[in-house]
Amino acid sequence: MLQRISFLSVFLYSLAFVAASQDVISNLDARDATNTEKQRPVAGFFMKVWPAVIGIALYGLSGAIHCIQFFRIGQRYMLTLIIGMTCFMLGLIMRIVVSHSPYSLGVYIIEDLLVLLSPCAFLATDYMLLSRLANSLGQDIADDCLLIPARRITKIFVWSDVITFFIQSGGGGLSANQKSASLGTKIAMIGLILQLLSFGLFAIMLVAFGFRVILQFGSTAHGESLSSVASPFKTSSISNWKILYFTMCLTCVGILIRSIFRIAEFAGGYTGFLSIHEGYFYCLDALPLWIAMTLYCFVWPSRFINKHEEIATGRGTLAGVPLVEQGKYQRGPYTNY
Repeated sequence: MLQRISFLSVFLYSLAFVAASQDVISNLDARDATNTEKQRPVAGFFMKVWPAVIGIALYGLSGAIHCIQFFRIGQRYMLTLIIGMTCFMLGLIMRIVVSHSPYSLGVYIIEDLLVLLSPCAFLATDYMLLSRLANSLGQDIADDCLLIPARRITKIFVWSDVITFFIQSGGGGLSANQKSASLGTKIAMIGLILQLLSFGLFAIMLVAFGFRVILQFGSTAHGESLSSVASPFKTSSISNWKILYFTMCLTCVGILIRSIFRIAEFAGGYTGFLSIHEGYFYCLDALPLWIAMTLYCFVWPSRFINKHEEIATGRGTLAGVPLVEQGKYQRGPYTNY
């Protein structure tokens, strides 16, 4: 059954890519014939088709691998990653539609919101992973090394993600209309700045957690090497927590690059240099996000974190599942971890 679902997921992604490719072949230079006054396109420029097709292929391939890993290994919290990849791919498909209807406000709004808001799901994925990774090392280690209690990390940062999501969606919708573009751009930029600050704090917390664990409990890793475990199709468990930790750090770099670019783009205004040159969008937005999230194809988080449902203790905290070798940490009360 799972193999059938995985095959269906791959098929759906392939179908989306084929549909986009056919659209390119038949309408490569198409433009809205009803525009007789040569007015400015809604996006401020004519979107190109070929970079969107490449993006669809890349996001579709990575998304298909994520779907396969999800159905083979599981954990519901990883759905956010699949949703984010799917929505961003749909946003790229809509860029092809916009290229053929450059004066359609409704089509542009859909495209703009998809590519602007789908990365919120990527942020949520990292937010949920940190608390689970910390707890998997043991409750005492999580309490000692996290700046915020593990049970609060997801709630605090996911709620901040939700708030900035609505701010960005409101601003993005207004910025698509030329009459309210200035106000919408400012609102969206506020949402992006708040999102950057929130994720920046999370990145600091992630780095601090890793340094604390290494400094307090030892810097040597006795688990597997990256080359021996990294694969888009392996399902075996991994005991070396550092592999997932440093993968998360790399994903943060890609997300931060995208966030800084988006703020700079909105700061330049609706007709700014970055806004009307889509090459910057692909190089500083779509590409960093794809690289960051594709890392999870090779290092699927559920291979580190307990595959079974987490068991709540009497006080409502999560039960720890050791990911390191027994006896690795030799300091006092942590000998059993």
